[in-house]
Order: sequence, then C-alpha cells, then structure tokens
Amino acid sequence: MKHRFGVRVGPVTFRIGSAWSRPITELRALYRDYPINDGVPDFTVRLAPPKPWRRWLRPTIAIEGDFIIPDAAPLPLQHSLLAAEMGMNLQMALGQRRFLLIHAAAVERDGMAIVLTGESGAGKSTLAALLQSRGWRLMADEFVLLDPASGLVHPFPRPVSLKNDAIDVVARILPDANWGPLMSETPKGTIRHLIPAPCALAAAEQPARPVLLLFPRYGLTADQRPVGAGEAFVRLTQASTNYVILGERGFTALTRLVSDVTRAAIDYSSADEAAAIIEALW
Repeated sequence: MKHRFGVRVGPVTFRIGSAWSRPITELRALYRDYPINDGVPDFTVRLAPPKPWRRWLRPTIAIEGDFIIPDAAPLPLQHSLLAAEMGMNLQMALGQRRFLLIHAAAVERDGMAIVLTGESGAGKSTLAALLQSRGWRLMADEFVLLDPASGLVHPFPRPVSLKNDAIDVVARILPDANWGPLMSETPKGTIRHLIPAPCALAAAEQPARPVLLLFPRYGLTADQRPVGAGEAFVRLTQASTNYVILGERGFTALTRLVSDVTRAAIDYSSADEAAAIIEALW
C-alpha cells in the first residue's frame, strides 16, 4: 500500500499499510518512542476501503492482513487509529504461535511480574496504568505473552487503551503522561491511548517471572479471596486466544503458571484500595 509504517513492540514486529495517510500519521505519533521495524515483519495489517468508492465517499476502513475475520464491520475514517490497533490485536490473536497469549495486563517490579486478568470492564487496564505511578513497570495491556519454554512473561507494552470514565481517572493520577488522540463515538464509547512510561519502553526486551495472578473487579467493596489452581486454570483457558492451537505446549505452560504463582480475586472501588491490597499480597 502507498502508506506504510513498521514498528517493534517487545519481541513482535508489525507492518501496517493503509490506503489513507491519516492512520499512518496517527500511528507514527502514538508509537514515536518505539523502535522502527524496516525488515520482514511478524505480522502485517492492511487498512483498505471495503469498496473502491469508500476511499473517497463516506470513507470507511476494512481491517485486513495476514489473518482476517470475514464480514467484520468496517470503521469510519475518523476512527482510523482504532482500526489500526484492532488490526494489530487481530493478527496477534489469530496468528501468534511463539507465546501463549492471555487477555490480561501485567506489571513488573524487581524482576517479578503480576498478571491481571478478567472480563472486559473489570478495570485491569486502568489498574495496570495507575500502578505506574507507584513504582511498577507496565509490561502489557491487551495481551500477556507467556513463554512456554521458560515460563517467563515477555513485555508487550503497547499503548494502553482506556475507555470512558477511566480516561479522566488516569489523567488525574498521571498528569505528566503522554496520550494519543481522543476518539469519541466508537463502538466502545470514548477511547484514548496512554503511552507507557519511558521505563516500560526502555525495558521492552526484559522478561520477568510471574509470581502473582490477580482477578480484579472494579466497583465493589474492597475484598480479596484466594483462587484455586483449578479455577484459575479454567479461567485462563477462556482468556487465551491460542491455548487450543498450542496444544500440549499451551497446557504445560498454563499448568506451570497456575501452580507457581499466588492466585487471588480482588474487589476494589478506588486505585488506593487496589494498590493497598496488591502491596499486601506482594
């Protein structure tokens, strides 16, 4: 395609091609502090009009690439950055074979990682972003990369996708943070991407040993309970997009993870409550 951009995020490289300049301009700004990738990428994303005339007449973007979802609804051009990010997520979800993917966030301190997973809206992305202000390194937001061979979590510090009220909450606690553009009226409401702190990008090649697995729930009275290994295993199989495809490697990796970490479900209604519970568990 005429407009292209290549980037490395941790151990994964992407090339994004677009029929319009706008998505590439926005990606270059959002990923300005990330390494550029000019070689052969691990995954390719293509942003193209679903019909030729849609390039100019009420322009809309169809997300294509190495892997596609047939009949996926296109997005309007004003949401081009969201389309690019969704395209990168899609390639990882359907094509990643090196790592076991877990739909989760992760933070690190002293070489050890906390994995936060749960249903959409549980607050894991917001919590991971806020923990940056308390001495934690952001390792991942959308996907946690678990190495089946070593059991280590590898960094995948993409910009954190924050939605609706979470945007203002994080902006108040991280007043000096760098942000992408505000996108309104998307299928998920208002979205804005938080660029990870410089320490997260500087350490994007440094894996960590997972020691704590958390299932957070936002909006409830502060509480915690232990989670059994069997329950954690089942919930993580549901949170993984490639567990079945990896077969025995995935089973072994997930079994080791839930056996080696402390597991807990936590409820919280504020960042301070969550941080206090996490520090106590830590």
